[in-house]
Parts: sequence; structure tokens; C-alpha cells
Amino acid sequence: MTSERIVTWRSPGRVNLIGEHTDYNDGFCMPLAIAQGCNSSVSRLDDPVVEVISAQKDDPVEIALDELRPGALTGDAEWAGYAAGVVWALQQRGYELGGLTICLDGDVPGGAGLSSSAAVVCAVTASVGDLFDLGLERAELVSVARQAENDFVGAPTGGMDQLASVYGEVGRVLLCDMRSLEVEALPFDLDAAGLTLLVVDSRAPHQLTDGLYGERRAACEEAARQLGVPALRDLTLEDLSDALSRLSSDLLRKRARHVITENDRTLAAAGLLRTGQLRQVGPLLTASHQSLRDDFEVSVPEIDLAVEVLLAFGAYGARITGGGFGGCAIGLMEPAQARAAAIGVDGAFAGRGYRAPSSFTVTPGPGTRRLTAV
Repeated sequence: MTSERIVTWRSPGRVNLIGEHTDYNDGFCMPLAIAQGCNSSVSRLDDPVVEVISAQKDDPVEIALDELRPGALTGDAEWAGYAAGVVWALQQRGYELGGLTICLDGDVPGGAGLSSSAAVVCAVTASVGDLFDLGLERAELVSVARQAENDFVGAPTGGMDQLASVYGEVGRVLLCDMRSLEVEALPFDLDAAGLTLLVVDSRAPHQLTDGLYGERRAACEEAARQLGVPALRDLTLEDLSDALSRLSSDLLRKRARHVITENDRTLAAAGLLRTGQLRQVGPLLTASHQSLRDDFEVSVPEIDLAVEVLLAFGAYGARITGGGFGGCAIGLMEPAQARAAAIGVDGAFAGRGYRAPSSFTVTPGPGTRRLTAV
């Protein structure tokens, strides 16, 4: 039996403007919340179970509260782990919860690298916290959502996605210091600047739990260990040459070079945005892509082609966004160029025999927020 009170919260997905694979290195990143997101509607149940329903799935998943543990949901039920993991994470923190139903409905493209998973865990955390009057502040909301994704689902994300989803603001990107978790909202009014941010979903598979992401993270941690620093964030461009000479392999040198230079690019982009120089950020985006492609090796041919076409159609800068191994490319462009570029990308993909991509524009939107409580 379900109670009459239903609480609905919405959390957005995100596009990361710059600062990729820096979050788990205690570094800097610059995401923006987007219009696409996830709604979580929750209500109480008399029985001590979690029932998870999704508008995008055929069958609900149910699990007893006392059976929640990492690895408990597998196979066809695995998708529900993002929601059930929130309940588990709250239990781990000592919160007493009763049975509940969680109804999900999202429009972030799955597997596109736009953090559909973060939208889910943040929306569920906020709505469950509201339903049970837990009084969660935004910082704890981020922490719970990250624990659910990292420890229950097993996705080794670095925390940027949850920060972006919770703290997003209209017309602003967020400079996130991933060591202190401080967030600075920077002006990014695309309309006022006469610009648009075009996103090309390559439709190439994007999967962060298959080991490739974890391998990159482990390499960065090993590089920091060899260099005697807590994290690669502690090294600057001035340290780069010496640091690279002290690492034991070309692989570690490449991974470290990306992180150190990407932090520098992100801080440079922040400086430009503080003074309203949106177009000047473009070359930093392109340099970021080259580093992610060559040093971090997370791009794929579809993404490289999309970036090439966007630049050919006049983008001020373009790059892969998200964890990589598929997903999306972004281009900072004039609106007319963006419309032409989207057609150009379609043709280029067809010429290579790739799956048809999807292109759309994004603007910075609001973060996690309550929609209804009845």
C-alpha cells in the first residue's frame, strides 16, 4: 500500500565544458547543468521494500530494505541500482528509512557521457531526503549520490557529475575545485555573446564500468605515488618537465601530462570567462581534445571525426566531453555555423558508415530542484 504523499524532484544531466579526468585527481573542472535530466517521484510503502519503477523500463524492480548491499541487483535488475543505491547509502549513514516506491523518468540520452546516472542518483537522493524529512544540505546530497554511484553501483566517477547536477545555475558554468569541493559560478551567457554550444552525440557506446576508466584512474594514482604528491593536481606546468622525467613509463608520462596540462587549461578558461571572453575559450577546448585523444587515449574515431567537422565549420573550439570511449563532442560556435555543422556531421558519419549521430544545443540550466510535493 502506498501513502498519499508523493514528492518529485528533478536533477539535470551535465556537459563538461573543460577539465576532463581531472576530478579524481583532486583537480579542476568546469561543467554546466543542462535542460535534460531525471525526475524522481517517491512515496512511502507499508512494506519494508524499495520498489523502483522507470518510464524507460518494462518491469519494476523490488528489493527488501535489509537486503540492500553492493552487488545485490544484477542482470535485468541492475539498472535499478542507481536508485536503490541511494537508499543503501542513506542507511549506511544511519538514516532510518521505511519502505518506498521510486518512480523515475528521464530524458538524458543514455550512454552519451552526459551524466544520466548522476541525474538519477541526485534526483533520488533529494526526493528521498525530502520524503523522510532528512534535512539534507546540498553538500551531503552530493556525497550521498556519489557514494551510491561509486560504492553501490561500482562506477568509479570522481564527483564532478554530482556537483554539476546539484549546484547548476542558469547562464553559468561551475568551476569546481575537486579537492575542496568549492564551486564558483562563472558567467556563460551564450545568447548574450551570440554563441551556441553544439553537442554531437556520436552514438558510439559509452561505458565507464568496463575497466577502461578505472585503468586511467589507477595510472594517475600510480604517477602521483611515484612523484611523491597526494594527487596530480599538486603539480603545475612549471613542474611538468621534471615530473615527466621521473616517471617510470611512457604510459604514466602521457597520463600525467594530460592531467597537469588540463588543470592549467581549465584555470585559464576560468580567467577568460571572468572577463567575458567566451570566444577565446575555444582554443583551450581544442587543445583539451588533442590531449584527451593523444595522451589520455579516451577518444574514438567517431568523436575525432565530429571534432574535425565542427572545427571545419568554424567552431572556435571543439572537444570530446565526458569520460570518453564514445559519448559526445561539443563545439563552441555561432548559431548559423552550428546548424550547418550538424548537417555536415550527419553527412560525414554516413560517409564513414557510422551510426547516425544526434546533434542539439545546450545552455546552462538550474540544478537539483523540487517540482511537486502533494
